[in-house]
Amino acid sequence: MAALARLDLNPNLNDAERPRMKPFAIAGIQMYLHHGSNIEAMRHRLDLTMHLYPWVEMVMFSELAVFGPMLQHAQPLPGQAEEAFQQMARHHKIWLVNGSMYERHDGKIYNTTSIIDPEGEIVGRYRKMFPFRPLEQGVEAGDQFFTWDIEGVGRFGILNCYDIWFPETARQLTASGAEVIIHPVMTHTIDRDVDIAVSHATSAMMQCYVFDVNGLGAGGNGQSCVFDPSGRALYKGDGTEQIIPIEIDLEQVRRSRERGIRGLGQMAKSFRDRPVEFPVYRDGFDQSYLDGLGALATPRRAEGPPPANVKTLPVRRSFVK
Repeated sequence: MAALARLDLNPNLNDAERPRMKPFAIAGIQMYLHHGSNIEAMRHRLDLTMHLYPWVEMVMFSELAVFGPMLQHAQPLPGQAEEAFQQMARHHKIWLVNGSMYERHDGKIYNTTSIIDPEGEIVGRYRKMFPFRPLEQGVEAGDQFFTWDIEGVGRFGILNCYDIWFPETARQLTASGAEVIIHPVMTHTIDRDVDIAVSHATSAMMQCYVFDVNGLGAGGNGQSCVFDPSGRALYKGDGTEQIIPIEIDLEQVRRSRERGIRGLGQMAKSFRDRPVEFPVYRDGFDQSYLDGLGALATPRRAEGPPPANVKTLPVRRSFVK
């Protein structure tokens, strides 16, 4: 599904015929987060962001910023928590991506991001497709991609943290015309360097902007980053609270896809013109190797059971990607 405001992204138009894209400013907020409601703290950071950088047109938070990673805080959507962010977007006349929160729906829990327009309307909700299992147990996987258009700017898509580790997700978005991937993350773990490398590689492979925003404290270990469609790092953060306002120009995405990344590889066209369909995606593909890898489960010690004084929690949900 996509927002109603559409752009004419017809690839057959020449440069003179295409609508001119204007620069667009996005601010990521990397902030300290607690277990429990962070809504008022997020409101204060947003107010500060708009005071310091009134030219910003979209603000995004990190994954599960709203209530943290504990499942007991799951909320119905629509609901009061989401309405608070609608009011914030309406007040500042900005696009607002609330990071995400756990959503309770029909007896299941999803990791869901709300995308809100400057009028405070919900443009759409995206449910994370790849919960970080086995650590994110108890969370249902979403099954719908989401892109939306901002008139006069371009097409945006969203992936939630671990989603981007599966290149098919970014491929689906960018093959549908997405020029910016909004990527809220919540990474506490020692693989944050790999996390960043995956986002960096995605910007180059898919020739798009990637805004990768992590939290602090209960929200992650920071190091938020932004990459451009030529695979260059526009910003790499550290482990302190930060507001990250960056103006982008989606004409760079168009030129990269048409002329090649840094004037070289034209990957989108090569993918379009590929001579084969990948057998791994066909019905009847032999999955015996994949099945032989065993169950998706938390690793255990290689030799025998753990000592008697070591007890593993039946469900671990402290760390989320």
